[in-house]
Amino acid sequence: MFRWTIFFALGAALFGAPQTYTIDAAHATAQFSVRHLMVSNVKGTFSKFSGTAVWDGANLAAAKLEGSIDVASVNTNQAKRDDHLRSADFFDVGKYPAMTFRSTRFHKAGSQLKMTGQLTIKGVTKEVTFDVDGPTDEIKGPGGTYRRGASATATINRKDFGLTYNALMETGGAVVGDEVKILLEVELVRK
Repeated sequence: MFRWTIFFALGAALFGAPQTYTIDAAHATAQFSVRHLMVSNVKGTFSKFSGTAVWDGANLAAAKLEGSIDVASVNTNQAKRDDHLRSADFFDVGKYPAMTFRSTRFHKAGSQLKMTGQLTIKGVTKEVTFDVDGPTDEIKGPGGTYRRGASATATINRKDFGLTYNALMETGGAVVGDEVKILLEVELVRK
């Protein structure tokens, strides 16, 4: 019995076993970018978010990610615009204080890792697929914590999530573009 216990422990160490991680928000970012006046991109971040991940590089079916963003923490470096984004015209943070993501599967498309899941914004849930760079190999960080990192990108149509506010310019173009690029940079700490 003792030999089998050692064998399984050694096998898990050598071949990987699902590990659970939390997002280290101090070393992570949740960013977005959207066209403005059809000539430039406005970028913003959310400063308050949390999440957990389960990773087993040998078994993508066991991989999971769940995260939540406090939408009121939006920051585009313009207080007036941020207040407008918090209003009912956009995120309506009084009614919908968080946006969430829950993965449903990880899969490979050639050499690219993909993460598909349910994204909920303003009470509307849609399937979204992110391109994932990583996760990195696990390292032992300061204080003896085990960490790994990953980046994920996706593009969504904001109107699919009920973010339909817009104004037209006198030339006919929209003030705010429909496509929103999402970039997540996460550092994960093993529980």
